[in-house]
Amino acid sequence: MEAVTPATEQPKQPEPATSAGAEPMPVAPTVPRLIATDLDGTLLRDDKTVSERTVAALAAAEAAGIDVFFVTGRPARWMNVVRDHLHGHGLAICANGAAVVDLHQGIRFVLVRPLRAEDALAVVRALRAAAPGTTFAVERTGGIHHEPAYPPLSFDPSTSIGPVDKLLSEDADQAELPVLKLLAHHPDLAPDDFLALARASAGQHATFTRSSPSALLEISALGVSKASTLEQCCAERGITRDQVMAFGDMPNDVEMLNWAGMSYAMANAHPEVLAATSRHAPGNNEDGVARVIESVLGR
Repeated sequence: MEAVTPATEQPKQPEPATSAGAEPMPVAPTVPRLIATDLDGTLLRDDKTVSERTVAALAAAEAAGIDVFFVTGRPARWMNVVRDHLHGHGLAICANGAAVVDLHQGIRFVLVRPLRAEDALAVVRALRAAAPGTTFAVERTGGIHHEPAYPPLSFDPSTSIGPVDKLLSEDADQAELPVLKLLAHHPDLAPDDFLALARASAGQHATFTRSSPSALLEISALGVSKASTLEQCCAERGITRDQVMAFGDMPNDVEMLNWAGMSYAMANAHPEVLAATSRHAPGNNEDGVARVIESVLGR
């Protein structure tokens, strides 16, 4: 385990974890060795900021010898939102487990679990048949590539645009770089319905999940998830699942919450996530992750 940097500022005394009249928040049975937290809707507030209270809580955890892993569906290039708040080893699991990156070294890829082009193309064929109107994007370690009708993000310009068959071909732009995720968007289907349909029609080719409020699916290689990559990282450090505390809010967090011994669904979480664990933290806008950490360290 790498050395941790002591916190430069001690956190404030823990505040009550629940508001007046609310159910008491379940406290972890023991102090964890590792905290694994999702970002959007979990650690980050809705405005995509990290509160001072959360920064202090994470620093206090690492000063106490607890590893902190950011575990997110975000690509590595979107991790600047937390790079200013690193204290210990600075490792993050990105793209729903498809990559582990070192944020201390200019976002250096430590581990990649790629999606094979032939599996991605099998998914494309199956979803085109099951859900006409689906459009696709290909997330590589070097950037995103998408079809003309796929809804782009203004803050994340594409590296190339073209038919997905071309984007996955051997002569595609950045074809030498591994594919982390295939993204599939449908303009009309309900998000959970689209996920269920995709798993039923193409689940033998890849792993499907979602974290967006829209009908946007995130597709990784079979067996790749936040949970499986976190398990691998923990095994390398001699950390067992019962020593892991995890936080999440969307379907792409469910496997991780089921795996970790001390799991918390955020109060603002998707119903499937709330059902995955009996421990529920206050919402992301109420610094729920920080409040649980304070409660654990304060006792």
